[in-house]
Amino acid sequence: MQPHKIVSPSEWLTARKALLAHEKEMTRLRDRISEERRAPPWVKMEKDYVFESPNGKKTLSELFGDKSQLIVNHFMLGPGWKDGCIGCSFGADHAEATLVHLAHRDVAYVAVSRAPLAEIEAYKKRMGWHFAWVSSFGSDFNYDFHVSFTPEELARGKAEYNYTTTDPGIDELAGCSVFAKDDAGSVYHTYSCFGRGGEELLGTYILLDMTPKGRDEHGPSYSLMDWVKRHDEYDTAGKTGSCCHS
Repeated sequence: MQPHKIVSPSEWLTARKALLAHEKEMTRLRDRISEERRAPPWVKMEKDYVFESPNGKKTLSELFGDKSQLIVNHFMLGPGWKDGCIGCSFGADHAEATLVHLAHRDVAYVAVSRAPLAEIEAYKKRMGWHFAWVSSFGSDFNYDFHVSFTPEELARGKAEYNYTTTDPGIDELAGCSVFAKDDAGSVYHTYSCFGRGGEELLGTYILLDMTPKGRDEHGPSYSLMDWVKRHDEYDTAGKTGSCCHS
């Protein structure tokens, strides 16, 4: 922990008010960006994606249930993976607590992974999660949303991710996509974010940012990979994996 100057309550209050002014600037900027996030045009989904769910095959439209808005968590769990991505698992722990509140704001939430359904169900049971989680195995969904990559893309070291051309370095990456459905049943893609774009979803980070040590991520990754583990592995010595958000 870095040493800090020790001051009187009045000096502390002066410094706190100066910081508050910056915090309010950030709050107002976040509000403006949130408005901008809802403003761009939408894309009508023309392809018929079909997913495997515990209740049989589901189309993208059926993933909405009785809601008009849908958040899709592009969860990194590829075919044959022993475990889900550590970063995605960290995010899923946070999402689990939001489900009841999202449902009361006309929002459905579902995770989508390319692993076969049996592998998804086994990991979901291990983690104790309750959100809907379906398999896109055999469909183009992950590839069309640029969170899964072909052997050819990996060999070239070039693929589209986070709205740029990059070397993904791994066959699955993370992201979040949002969809809307109108009264006629048409589905529209409204928003997607990737990489650090999903950081605001991590309430643990918001809490850590208020503490004296902050995130305390000083290498080698300078990210959550320096310390986060799956919630059932914190008593396990050493690192427990390496796949995560870039």
